[in-house]
Amino acid sequence: MKKDLHPEYNEVTVQLADGTTMTTRSTMDKDEHETEVDSTNHPFYTGRRQFVDTAGRVEKFNQRYGLNDDDDEEEDEEE
Repeated sequence: MKKDLHPEYNEVTVQLADGTTMTTRSTMDKDEHETEVDSTNHPFYTGRRQFVDTAGRVEKFNQRYGLNDDDDEEEDEEE
């Protein structure tokens, strides 16, 4: 095998979002790693869904492109 082909595989302490820590091995350069998402707070595991404000997104789109509700009504009246 070629020398220096594979990265170093060191022990890393991982701290999950709920405060749990565990030791594993990784090719990361750090000795410690903190995660913001784990099975205690990720919607896939918890079953909780985040609702997106779609009305706000539509309004933001209309403002960005200079559209408003009055333009839509005028087009309907012309037809």
